[in-house]
Amino acid sequence: MTDSVEALKNRARILHRNAKSLDAQALKQLRTEPELRKFDDEALLRALKRRHCLAAIAREFGFEGWSHAACVLGGKPTDDYGKLLYPRGCAAHTNIWSASYEEARDIREQHGGFLLAYQRQFIVVEDEFIRTMGLDPDDPDWAEMGRDWIKPADPSARQRLYGKLIDHAIGR
Repeated sequence: MTDSVEALKNRARILHRNAKSLDAQALKQLRTEPELRKFDDEALLRALKRRHCLAAIAREFGFEGWSHAACVLGGKPTDDYGKLLYPRGCAAHTNIWSASYEEARDIREQHGGFLLAYQRQFIVVEDEFIRTMGLDPDDPDWAEMGRDWIKPADPSARQRLYGKLIDHAIGR
């Protein structure tokens, strides 16, 4: 398992290196950044900074930008968790949505499951959702967190799960 912030920084370094080598996929990914859209390849390379690569990688993982990703993955309090906890394939699962953390916490306490977040909303999900995310619902870190991603009993357990989730998304 990798530290999630460092894993994304490494991805940004690779993106930067690939862009400098005129890799078409890297240049396409960087053109998702508003300030780089208008440039041809040469101008993009002249304007390119590591911060652009960090922002592009953060957006790839469902965050508004690099500072948002670093805040969320670093465990700082936030009212927007991004989209990382609701990857493709998870919409097929039955889950309960709530605009209120307190309501979602109460539902999870009554019915079991896992309390996650999607941007500013809260979701109570079951084991299959967690498996689709690429995580093990029986991982001891879930018990250490109290199955509550928002206010974990052990924040270091959430950090480990973020690392495992990023590793899975990267394909490690």
